[in-house]
Amino acid sequence: MLTGCRKALPMNDLAIRVRGLGKQYRIGGGNRGPYRSLREAISDTFRFPFRRRPNPDEETSFWALNNVSFDIRRGEAVGVIGRNGAGKSTLLKILSRITEPTTGRVELYGRVGSLLEVGTGFHPELTGRENIFLNGAILGMRRSEIARKFDEIVAFAEIERFLDTPVRFYSSGMYMRLAFAVAAHLEPEILIVDEVLAVGDSGFQKKCLGKMENIAQHGRTVLFVSHSMQAIRRLTTSCLVLSSGEIVYDGPTAGAIREYERLQRLATETTSTYVANPPPRHSHVAQASVITSGPYGQHEWGYPLTFRFILHFTEPSRYFAFSFQVMDEQERPVLACHYVNPVTKADYEFGPLEEGNYQIECHLPHPRLYMGRYTVTTWLANRRSNQLIEKLSGILAFEVTMHEQPRAEYERHPGDAAYVEDIVWSPVQPVEVSV
Repeated sequence: MLTGCRKALPMNDLAIRVRGLGKQYRIGGGNRGPYRSLREAISDTFRFPFRRRPNPDEETSFWALNNVSFDIRRGEAVGVIGRNGAGKSTLLKILSRITEPTTGRVELYGRVGSLLEVGTGFHPELTGRENIFLNGAILGMRRSEIARKFDEIVAFAEIERFLDTPVRFYSSGMYMRLAFAVAAHLEPEILIVDEVLAVGDSGFQKKCLGKMENIAQHGRTVLFVSHSMQAIRRLTTSCLVLSSGEIVYDGPTAGAIREYERLQRLATETTSTYVANPPPRHSHVAQASVITSGPYGQHEWGYPLTFRFILHFTEPSRYFAFSFQVMDEQERPVLACHYVNPVTKADYEFGPLEEGNYQIECHLPHPRLYMGRYTVTTWLANRRSNQLIEKLSGILAFEVTMHEQPRAEYERHPGDAAYVEDIVWSPVQPVEVSV
């Protein structure tokens, strides 16, 4: 492991101590956790009456985290960075006491507030007002403590008009604002924030970063996961870099970003495809690829470029929504695309879909991306419940080259992207996917 200047800390300076932490999952026939419910057993019997029982010997194990150890001092703002599948979210779920580790131990010195995904800890049938008090109670706060912070939370979240509306009617942005406001204002000694700020608009993201800076300056500890190196550089003083479930760097932020970019470059050389392995149990991107003009993710500027995605849906619905961004080497979005039905021209409109696998393609006839390395970030959501189902970052690495070709300056798209592109989406097509 690469290290900076971090040393073992005395107990009175500690906020978090982790020793030998490991989390193992089983994949294959037995991937159901330690037990099955009676409902699952009966349901499977009627759905698959002739399917043989999985043999435990056929199961394979997967270590999402392996022998992770570190200390974090009180009042420190620490980033956790790494590519998809590195183990970042698993680590934060263990620190938030959502899941138990397989090996090792965690010591937390103080009350923990966590924001791991949009809507976590919210009851959809309760109003915004009721959910604020619910979250405070979960944190162990008295009602008088919550009431004292109530007006500040509402003002920060900017949801005054919808305070007495059930949160199931909230947009994902409203969910995000309220969830962050609750987590940040109920005075936890340790604030754990996963990559959820991407749901909010740029103004609210800046507001959140400013609040987290203020929290750290007042002696509380912040643990922050993000794929935005700009946010990591602004907020944190030190970072953990995870790769394949292990810490490969523990030290100052500048060195951590260099190590992260090195890992990204290694991935860019070989990975212009993506396969969900192991696949999650919820709806997700099962496979993805970028079809470039040359092999190994090399693309000559000016030639057509195609992004292909195979989406796996675990339930029938007509409310799924999909979008993606092309990101430059500094994790800045340069191109934003959301699915547009090629027949109805309706935004995000897949039409009614059954459970299964579906392929869509986004075709750029005349891409204007400048030379450089790029990756793709995807979002899969449910428009009806305003829930973010899955976000993937840093996939589909490719490189645009220009060999003595002139390039004019193009119109810039304000806000989300640097370039305006002509985009052609394919119809949704059911496909078979080999496992």
